Amino acid sequence: MLLDFEQPIAALEGKLQEMKKLAEESQVDVSEAVKALEEKIKTLKKETYANLTRWQRVQLSRHPDRPYTLDYIEGITDKFVELHGDRTVGDDKAMVGGFGEVDGRSIMFIGQQKGRNTKQRQLRNFGMANPEGYRKALRLMKMAEKFGRPIVTFIDTPGAFPGLEAEERGQGEAIARNLKEMFMLKVPVICIIIGEGASGGALGIAIGDRVMMLENTWYSVISPESCSSILWRSWNYKEQAAEALKLTATDMLQHKLIDGIIKEPLGGAHTEPEKMMRVLKKEINKLLDELEEIEPEERIMQRIEKFSAMGVVQEN
Repeated sequence: MLLDFEQPIAALEGKLQEMKKLAEESQVDVSEAVKALEEKIKTLKKETYANLTRWQRVQLSRHPDRPYTLDYIEGITDKFVELHGDRTVGDDKAMVGGFGEVDGRSIMFIGQQKGRNTKQRQLRNFGMANPEGYRKALRLMKMAEKFGRPIVTFIDTPGAFPGLEAEERGQGEAIARNLKEMFMLKVPVICIIIGEGASGGALGIAIGDRVMMLENTWYSVISPESCSSILWRSWNYKEQAAEALKLTATDMLQHKLIDGIIKEPLGGAHTEPEKMMRVLKKEINKLLDELEEIEPEERIMQRIEKFSAMGVVQEN
């Protein structure tokens, strides 16, 4: 799938393929022309992806070929055992989790899971968790704490499920309880936004010692489309809404709302998923090595102080 801003790159890549095919068929030496065109494509790619608008970053974060939570878990872990259910209502397929082993270290992985096709999207509810999903996540976090295992969460959701039945079962309470409990976890907690980070649905598993964002992801109280529909009564102003929301990884880091940005391969995580997984695995190991050196009580205090300082305005 090509996004609108990728069309010029695709056009040049098409010409490159034609040139290579012509060289094979006619035995004409066009190596210099091929090399020049490859350099032009490389330069155009760098310029394009270095100057993306906020809305274009949102589009990249939603690319259907981007790796999802289970893709990352499968790519990062040597073995993984998925755990199910909240022990109260049922098993929410939009929220997945379980123990995984990474270079001999046992980690509790938790995250929202989207689907690749219509059937999977219905099963996973488009990555929108119900209250039982957040309660399942909390159950797994408490289990990890009991066994002294670090926690890594992957955030990728358009928001918590807004249905009537979700509200009846206590959607707000489930998310609020997660926020409270995550502050007090005695084990290291790393939260990584791998796609969309929308509203309380994202925040429900995003209280951690280190909150990281992949380069082409977004994190905001509301999606650009929803913001546009509220302010302008139309989705047609989503680009303006994205600019106003300042929702990219760079914006979040500038406002000290996250702790770091993880670089993606040129063109996005979906262009070289294996490379992205290697980078992510290295980053997780590095962060855990840092956090495990800190005493649990000190880690909790740092976590509380970090989030308490967000949004504070000091007047002269």
